[in-house]
Amino acid sequence: MSTTDETATAAASGAAATERFHHDKSPYDAVRDTPKERVDLLAREVLSAIHDTIRRHQVTYDEYNALKAWLIQVGEDGEWPLFLDVWVEHVVEDVATADRQGSKGSIEGPYYVPNAPERGADADLPMRDGEAGTPLLWEGSITSVDGTPLAGTVELWHADADGYYSQFAPGIPEWNLRGSFTTGPDGKFRIRTIQPAPYQIPTDGACGKLIAAAGWHAWRPAHLHVKVSAPGHQELIAQLYFPGDPHNDDDIANAVKPELILAPVGQDDGSARIDYGFALDRQED
Repeated sequence: MSTTDETATAAASGAAATERFHHDKSPYDAVRDTPKERVDLLAREVLSAIHDTIRRHQVTYDEYNALKAWLIQVGEDGEWPLFLDVWVEHVVEDVATADRQGSKGSIEGPYYVPNAPERGADADLPMRDGEAGTPLLWEGSITSVDGTPLAGTVELWHADADGYYSQFAPGIPEWNLRGSFTTGPDGKFRIRTIQPAPYQIPTDGACGKLIAAAGWHAWRPAHLHVKVSAPGHQELIAQLYFPGDPHNDDDIANAVKPELILAPVGQDDGSARIDYGFALDRQED
């Protein structure tokens, strides 16, 4: 086992995700002017759904107190970003992008970090010497929905061959397997990285207790995270998956879509090559 395997914990990962969320996002600014009627509607319907569940299934005080203790532990472990991104975000993403005509998106997840190193349009993702994993060459382009090439940016981040993300597990260089690739007017990019591994979401914290109590599995299929942007177009957030992964069909985060499964081609040197591009919707006026 590596040093990372021995020392990474759900609590540490959760705390890092919570700190990163607070640092990078200002969620209240976007909804500051939300009418009280909208807040009232959403709050009442969420609470009503909880009340209906309690009545329908005759929830006991012991079960209620266990839930209360678990919710407190989610906060203490810093796992609210993990919980919400794994079990809720995929529905928000479906609703938010339902009208798009271009490439399909997926959830962002809790492990995005802004301001990754700029690499140009043809470069390696930052990685350690001898980084474990199958070498992967990814070629693609950014276009508008009508096929017009776009000068834009592909931000890429993913787990390593042990399933860990830099800045969320110890012993990994800060920007390992994180980079930003800016294209020219032709929209083309060429990225060299490694194929990540499937991994389990952290299970030694509150989310792990829910998984164990419900008899669920904790696995996410191997995936590449991307944010794709170009002036005048809607930003695309997606995860790209690999064929044959046993958890493509039962991803704990429910984030896999057929359009997001890659088609890698094996090369004579043992590496793999993928050809996958992005079509972006124009921003609404």
